[in-house]
Amino acid sequence: MKKKLEERNITWVEVDSAGTSNYHIGGKADYRTMESGRKHGIDLSSHRGRQFTPDDFWVFDQIYAMDIENYSDIVRLASNEEQIKKVHLILNELQPEANLSVPDPWFGGERDFEKVFFMLDQACDVIVDKLILEEKA
Repeated sequence: MKKKLEERNITWVEVDSAGTSNYHIGGKADYRTMESGRKHGIDLSSHRGRQFTPDDFWVFDQIYAMDIENYSDIVRLASNEEQIKKVHLILNELQPEANLSVPDPWFGGERDFEKVFFMLDQACDVIVDKLILEEKA
């Protein structure tokens, strides 16, 4: 997402990444994720894991979850309906209301990581296009 925003000169959007569990805090991205990113011109070497917190509802206007389990975990942290409305499944950007989860490539191979990359890449294209339309409105 950050690369797409930079390429389109969108500077008013803040992007961050967080997990819902606490076991990757401070850790680097999986080496296969970093390799997939590198193939597509994305350097993830400085990325470190952090845990989603209720404060994120105050910082971010939109929150995207990769799967239904994480979506539910995030929604449980919301303190009101307004915060819940900020949370979306990212693949709904490609197939609205389908409520599909991004498959976890962890136990797969390089092809699985590439498949996930392309899913997220397409979803991020849709999000960026929406941001541009919102800015023009």
